Amino acid sequence: MSGGLPPVLRAPLNRFVAASGLTNLGDGIATVAWAWTASALTRDAFLIALVAVALRLPWALFALPAGVVTDRADRRRLILRMDVLRALAFAAAALALALSGALPAPPVKGVASAPAYAALVLAALVVGAAEVFRDNAAQTMLPSLVAHDRLEAANGRLWSVELIGNALLGPALGALLVGVALVLPFAVNALAYGLAAVIVAGIVGQFRPEARGARDWRAELAEGIGFLRASPLLRTLAWLTGFWNLFFQMTAIGLVLHVQENLGLPAATYGLILAAGAVGGIAGGLCGARVVAVMGPARAAQWMLFASVPCFAALALVPGALGLGLVLAVSEFAGLVWNTVSVATRQRMIPDRLLGRVNSAYRLLAWGMMPVGLIASGLLVRMGEGLIGRPAALTLPFWVAAAGILVVTAIGWRPLGRGLGR
Repeated sequence: MSGGLPPVLRAPLNRFVAASGLTNLGDGIATVAWAWTASALTRDAFLIALVAVALRLPWALFALPAGVVTDRADRRRLILRMDVLRALAFAAAALALALSGALPAPPVKGVASAPAYAALVLAALVVGAAEVFRDNAAQTMLPSLVAHDRLEAANGRLWSVELIGNALLGPALGALLVGVALVLPFAVNALAYGLAAVIVAGIVGQFRPEARGARDWRAELAEGIGFLRASPLLRTLAWLTGFWNLFFQMTAIGLVLHVQENLGLPAATYGLILAAGAVGGIAGGLCGARVVAVMGPARAAQWMLFASVPCFAALALVPGALGLGLVLAVSEFAGLVWNTVSVATRQRMIPDRLLGRVNSAYRLLAWGMMPVGLIASGLLVRMGEGLIGRPAALTLPFWVAAAGILVVTAIGWRPLGRGLGR
């Protein structure tokens, strides 16, 4: 199957990284497509947030089942099937938007087209559910492709490639496609995920964890949760990541409306702002292992978490696209260094046969908080409009997120130092 491919794509790790890069290019395109398409259907911040909630809610619903499935199934096959499912979901969304025709101006309350909005939400639900299983399988498959003493470097390489697609090229391309027609980014994503599935299909190796004893999903799930519960360090990393995700998602919904209404910037500029942030993330992915080696994992995690406080506050203060891009670059750099510590720590501490289940329980805490942040952001803007006016209300999620991360950092500082310092 891989005989006609360039040699660089024949190595299993290279194919794995290439497929991840391609799917993350699709994710980057979708970052703009979901939010901008929703804002073309309505100006209600809460209804826009519901599209993002549909994308993230599956993490709360399916994280634990995904862990059991990942520790039972061939992880390569699971990744392949989820990429195919996402390709079909994006194709269906493209078809629904094409059939909707020209849309009227988006109303402040309600939606311009109920069928188009419903199709967008449904597609987001399917894509989000597939992402839960795909990402869990991918993160547990990587230790089978690389030696444990190379996990930081492998993760850094993987995240850098992912960020090039997800946050550098993807948003810019997504903004360009949205500017031409709302249907285009969804059609392009259907092709991207389909091609990623073809690449994954050619990875050779054994990626099904060793089975031990009779299959009992309740007992298996309890074993994974029990491992996480017995590890204070993993629990600390999980809840800190969860609250960071909650506050970050608050800023994401505020940003798309702040850019359009307060700063008067078009979709193309919004995509470039996100792409500028990716430059910092790519640097963090490439330099993360070195930063951790110099600072030590405990100090690196502590200071990278704290860095979000001034970054979130600055989103409300900087006056234009250049300032927003610089702020996002710093934020992305810090986030990738944090991931270098937290993910490599998990991959080392958790036995392979438990990796899927423990990882899913961890990510239920870490990612399950996202819908809360999204809903809170929409409600903050909606309630703030009547009290401080819409322009100020659109920046309210930034201030709340900065204050929240400050509290989280203060509480988590010492547990991080104790746990990672060992």
